[in-house]
Amino acid sequence: MESYLASIIKQFEYYKSLGDKTFEQLSFDELQKEFVEDSNSISIITKHMVGNMLSRWTNFLTEDGEKSWRNRDVEFERSYASKEELINEWNKGCECLFNAIKPLNYNDLEKIIYIRNEGHTVLEAINRQVSHYAYHVGQIVFLGKLLKGKKWQSLSIPKDFSSKFNQEKFGQEKRKRHFTEEG
Repeated sequence: MESYLASIIKQFEYYKSLGDKTFEQLSFDELQKEFVEDSNSISIITKHMVGNMLSRWTNFLTEDGEKSWRNRDVEFERSYASKEELINEWNKGCECLFNAIKPLNYNDLEKIIYIRNEGHTVLEAINRQVSHYAYHVGQIVFLGKLLKGKKWQSLSIPKDFSSKFNQEKFGQEKRKRHFTEEG
């Protein structure tokens, strides 16, 4: 289970990095772009994720994950005034997440925490959140790719490079490591 905690931290770091790398490629106007009426822009998705992170991870082990001060509906309204504000809020939400999860240990994983009065083991709550964030970061990356078109800088194995990538990987010794670790 200690390896689970190390691995899940790396997963959360990976999803944060995908968001970071997407934000880097886009202008503030692109981050605000809604493709159809009532769809969510990258900015709105980010605002929702930040609200969720702050609510879920603040006093994670001692308070319900749906805080009374959270106003989820407002998360779906445009409000960021700049790209810098969006990135600062994103980092604030991620910092809250990492400050809550990094001190956890094996003994914490079976503790019961609540989200909207529904009991979860800490392990279940972590899995719930990593899935939620993967879903939304996937949306962010997809929208970023749509916005940039041919100017998009791939965040994974670029199209038509799978054979080269696999050749490099199979040319290395077998070893145990997390897929996000370089080398």
